[in-house]
Amino acid sequence: MTRLGDLERAVMDVLWDTVPSTSDGVTVREVADALAGRELAYTTVMTVLDRLAGKGMVERQREGRAWRYRAAASREAHIAQLMLDALDLGGSRDAALVRFARSVTGTEAEVLRAALAAEATGGAPGGQGTARPADTGGGHTGPGALTDRIEGPTSGRVTRPPADEAADR
Repeated sequence: MTRLGDLERAVMDVLWDTVPSTSDGVTVREVADALAGRELAYTTVMTVLDRLAGKGMVERQREGRAWRYRAAASREAHIAQLMLDALDLGGSRDAALVRFARSVTGTEAEVLRAALAAEATGGAPGGQGTARPADTGGGHTGPGALTDRIEGPTSGRVTRPPADEAADR
């Protein structure tokens, strides 16, 4: 999945924020009106939506002579895919995951732990795919805070990277 440019992101924000997934979508004019502060030409918005459709980011449906557009996936699904794509850039996925785990807050660690536990048991805590921590804990931060807090559902503690990787932090 490619990263979105500034204008593509603005258009997607309109779709994510104003178009329910159950709706038939919005027209180019409605998106252009929502972006009125940017003073964009109608044809510019139409071109961006067409390109986003070509990238698979939006779905479109013909309505008379016009198209109706809606996001192909949720904002959360898009962000999750960007994160997975970043892990595929090379190097050690494990090391990248450990570094990421060390950078999240205690509350975020609880959300991750709840999501991993739900995945292991086949459930979805909090509904709609959003993990809800049972105990958000305190704001424990600092070196090693997350490795002390994040535990996988079956694998135990997250391991520290080898010494040579830890040295370049």
